[in-house]
Amino acid sequence: MSVLDRERSVARPGFSRWLIPPAALAVHLSIGQVYAFSVFKTSLVAHFGTGQTPVAAIFSIAIVMLGLSAAFGGTWVERHGPRAAMVVAALCWSAGFLVGSLGIATSQLWLLYLGYGVIGGIGLGIGYISPVSTLIKWFPDRPGLATGMAIMGFGGGALIASPLSNALLGHFDAGFDPTAKDAVADGHALAMTFLVLGVAYLVLMLFGAALVRVPPGSGHADAGAVHVPGHRGAQVRAAQAIRTPQFWLVWVVLFCNVTAGIGILEQAAPMIQDFFRSGGTSSVTAAAAGGFVGLLSLANMAGRFVWSSTSDWTGRRRIYVVYLGVGIVMYLLLATLGTSSTALFVGLAAVIISFYGGGFATVPAYLKDLFGTLEVGAVHGRLLTAWSAAGVAGPVIVNGILDASGKPGTLSAGAYRPALFVMVGVLAVGFVANLLVRDVDRRHFDESVAGEAGTLEEVSA
Repeated sequence: MSVLDRERSVARPGFSRWLIPPAALAVHLSIGQVYAFSVFKTSLVAHFGTGQTPVAAIFSIAIVMLGLSAAFGGTWVERHGPRAAMVVAALCWSAGFLVGSLGIATSQLWLLYLGYGVIGGIGLGIGYISPVSTLIKWFPDRPGLATGMAIMGFGGGALIASPLSNALLGHFDAGFDPTAKDAVADGHALAMTFLVLGVAYLVLMLFGAALVRVPPGSGHADAGAVHVPGHRGAQVRAAQAIRTPQFWLVWVVLFCNVTAGIGILEQAAPMIQDFFRSGGTSSVTAAAAGGFVGLLSLANMAGRFVWSSTSDWTGRRRIYVVYLGVGIVMYLLLATLGTSSTALFVGLAAVIISFYGGGFATVPAYLKDLFGTLEVGAVHGRLLTAWSAAGVAGPVIVNGILDASGKPGTLSAGAYRPALFVMVGVLAVGFVANLLVRDVDRRHFDESVAGEAGTLEEVSA
């Protein structure tokens, strides 16, 4: 379709670059729903009569497909532009919900794996990277701010999806009361909620696709294109970037930061209920747990904007020292003092998730500093395989330990402590990897487009 061609999305004179963030938000707020998946978890476990791990696998598959589609689709997105990518993402994300709805209605769990996991996961990956490169090119002077604006929507998606999902479940199941403790919705309500969400997100994402534009001179072809160099004039193509130690060190940093955070996000709603369970009954209602998921979404969103924008002054490496170093302290406090009060538990979890979100939003600017903007979208896509790996590792660690400790509805805070201490070790590995990041060797540069720029800290400060 010609309307999706990259040439048709080039901005005309007078176009305001401040229209790009709303376009990015429309897509990222939609696909950010994945962080509210835990709202469905208890009901899905009851509907399919299975354990937490098989249901958690739906989320893990979606995250794996996110990373893989971003890695393999990054170059395609760079070539065809954000509008075509957003449309593909909208169709896949919506189809994922519709197939998932069919799976729930027919009690076939594999259809949820295929729909929400595989097809929806592809929509996640393509949708996630589609506006990032475009925003960096519209805001070359503030890459941290630009990526923060784009990616904060992903963190905020659950803020809308969590209460919306509870309202829809209550609408389709008169017996479901989200304010009741350990409330469970029936299969009909789950299927209809997935159906409604699939249609709603399709409309919102197509709005973003219609609004987005690329700046003149940012075409895929090198001739006439404007590329902002990274440290010491670095302009490195994606195929060459993955041959550098810097790429893999940042990969480890992202993997560790995501693994630690995603374990909490995927388990958020039941986790807060289990931490404050006494005599088999939790003092936290399903509605309050849903509110906690929404609060974490807000922290996730705020962290993506605030921490990433801050990195424009502090430098990327220094801000990751904060994410990982202070994150270690926060996890230790959560494991040892988290049960002392609900407010402390919520506060510690919010700080951890703000670092988790900040890590996501800062990493495109980190890559821009190291490799330049020549193919930063494609490099970013390849780096998101770290997210895929973490999407498996985090939930597997947490759910594996929980399944060995007891059945859902009977767990307490003690069941979570081993998993939290494992996350402390994971963050320590990422902390060391970040300190080892150095400048990219000039032999990796594409000399035909390389320019001049300052040092890593000068560029990112």
